[in-house]
Amino acid sequence: MKDAYQIVKHPLATEKAVRLMEAENKLIFIVDKSATKPEIKKAVQDMFKVKVESVNTMIDTKGRKKAYLKLSAETPALDVATQMGLV
Repeated sequence: MKDAYQIVKHPLATEKAVRLMEAENKLIFIVDKSATKPEIKKAVQDMFKVKVESVNTMIDTKGRKKAYLKLSAETPALDVATQMGLV
């Protein structure tokens, strides 16, 4: 398996991403195009010490792979975003 920092490239800090953090406890990351959902889940859990409930992925119009990660209730997404320096 690849290194967690090769799988997760960087977080996304758009208005939509912040709205999802507040409303649905989700974080959005740009990830490696060949990464699978279980790899993405494990990488984020290892990097930020959080519990990820689900992972949804999509390829955007720019050809990047986005991962939408729903965090468990005991780990607020805003806290993780603040720790990363996004908010």
